[in-house]
Amino acid sequence: MKYFLDSAILDEIRYAKTNWGVDGITTNPRHIKNSGKPFYTVINEIALEYAGSDAPISVEINPHLTKSDEIIAAGRQLAELSPNFVIKIPCNEQGLVAAKTLTEQGIRCNVTLVFTISQAIQAAKIGAHFVSPFVFWLEQNGVDGVDYIRKIKQIYTNYGYKSEIIAAAIRDGSKISQFAEAGVDIVTCAFDVYMDSFHSPYTDKGIAIFSEAWDGTEEGDISQWKK
Repeated sequence: MKYFLDSAILDEIRYAKTNWGVDGITTNPRHIKNSGKPFYTVINEIALEYAGSDAPISVEINPHLTKSDEIIAAGRQLAELSPNFVIKIPCNEQGLVAAKTLTEQGIRCNVTLVFTISQAIQAAKIGAHFVSPFVFWLEQNGVDGVDYIRKIKQIYTNYGYKSEIIAAAIRDGSKISQFAEAGVDIVTCAFDVYMDSFHSPYTDKGIAIFSEAWDGTEEGDISQWKK
């Protein structure tokens, strides 16, 4: 399973890339806004950070674009800026039409804002590189996000669909393992969610116990080491 970082903040991206080995980046208009920088400045910085690698960087089109020809034009423009860019397109009828055309032209697409299994099927049928179900939003409204992902994965397996499933909008680090068990290809999480997932109070407890034992043990003299 791959880890993508859901962020447009360059310091977070650099840290996660260097120290955690994240496999890619996902952005959206909210992330861009939160960076405090202009859109093209932000995506240029991220592209330069990953220049020469094959790491995918999902960049979302202007959400005001509602016609497939407008979406296609915007997608082409973004794709020309960096070979790492994957074009994020909302999962509605015109978005799916646009994603199909772009995919046929060799431009990778990430169909996003997927909330039903039927949407996920169509996104895979048109050959979208990534399909992004927004699991947290569903779970806020009583849907079992893990079961939802499991069903999509089973359908893709049944019919040989090649699209990779990204479990998106994850807000709880404990969910990462559950989505892994469900067979998801990728999780994308915010920086703090990953940070939380790497910690456990039991690890802290164990460190405290072993530190006390270490402090109560004579270290000895390494210079007397015998070979």
